[in-house]
Amino acid sequence: MLSTLFVCKKKKKKMDDDDNRVSKIRPKSSDSVESYPESMGGNHRGMDAFSPCDSSVVSPSQIGCARKECMMMTPEEKLRHFESRFQDHEDNQQFDACIQDLVRCVALTRLVYGDRHLKLAQAHARLAKAYFQFKGWGLQAQEHSLLARELLTFCPSISSCRDEKLEVLSCLLSISLTQGGAALLSANLEEAELSYLEAKRIIEELHQHGGIGEEEKIKSDLEISTGLSRVHKRQNRPEEALSQCEKSLQLLKDCGKPEKTTSVYRDMAAIEQDMGHLDRAIEHLSKAHTITMSHCPEELERAQISHSLALIFSATAEPHHNDSAGHHFEQSLSSYQNSVGLEDPAFLAAQDDFCRFLLLNGQQEVMPHTMIFSRHSVSSDI
Repeated sequence: MLSTLFVCKKKKKKMDDDDNRVSKIRPKSSDSVESYPESMGGNHRGMDAFSPCDSSVVSPSQIGCARKECMMMTPEEKLRHFESRFQDHEDNQQFDACIQDLVRCVALTRLVYGDRHLKLAQAHARLAKAYFQFKGWGLQAQEHSLLARELLTFCPSISSCRDEKLEVLSCLLSISLTQGGAALLSANLEEAELSYLEAKRIIEELHQHGGIGEEEKIKSDLEISTGLSRVHKRQNRPEEALSQCEKSLQLLKDCGKPEKTTSVYRDMAAIEQDMGHLDRAIEHLSKAHTITMSHCPEELERAQISHSLALIFSATAEPHHNDSAGHHFEQSLSSYQNSVGLEDPAFLAAQDDFCRFLLLNGQQEVMPHTMIFSRHSVSSDI
């Protein structure tokens, strides 16, 4: 698999071809440091774009000193500074600022290491991952993933350096995972599946050579199984989707994170419901509800899972499920009210669903006064 990643450049003509190739894979001007979009909070130009001062620094004298200090820094020092700062921004969930610094890292990495270096491929891979994870921008994620993958072909032969081989594999793993997620986001299911399967093969090779820690391996395996389950669901391959969900559950149980299984059980419930297996869907969603109520303090998440469970109980033809549906509707409305308020669309949608349920079951007399307007709004739908 790795033999396709590397190019032998022995002849001058091939070198010329490579030079032309590199010029074609430079990022668009919209990704350069000087033209980073102001909508992301980047309104600096030129040297100001590399200013090491934080946004909290407002004193003109402090800004002037910071700029002067920045001008005295070498490109290598600037790169180290922004690599450290983007990690701080990520830890503090300042995602726009994190992406700004990653864009600067790409420009500085090219300046420090040149156009055909593994470091530049890694910088593009980090930026691609950030675009996908923090912003959900599949197009930008794909663009930088492709640039990173292309740059890997300029790395020297790995046979002479084990450490570099592992670095290349780790970079390729990040690229494959990002491309899989971005392709799924754009409904390119075939590409998403191929990318996740490639990532799976890379993990196996990294694990074989001791190039990935156990925690990182579990995290990547979980991302793959979750992604593949959603790909298979949308491909109308429910049994394979459920199989991937089971793998996700096992991974989470093995690493002692039962509170993370909620989303997996919800995915399984949706798959079973699509297959018409409402009893199994209720079983999975009930497990998700129990875990959420015992492990999650967030009212909004409790509201969402209660609402989902109420809807699936109300969808069954079994009369004995009506009490459960009503209970979970009331529970969801209470949690929505506490978390987002009475005017939020999520609360209003749950209220409409509850009204529809009560009207269909001839229980309109039990509607509270706050639901009268909702009652009239849904009557025409029944």
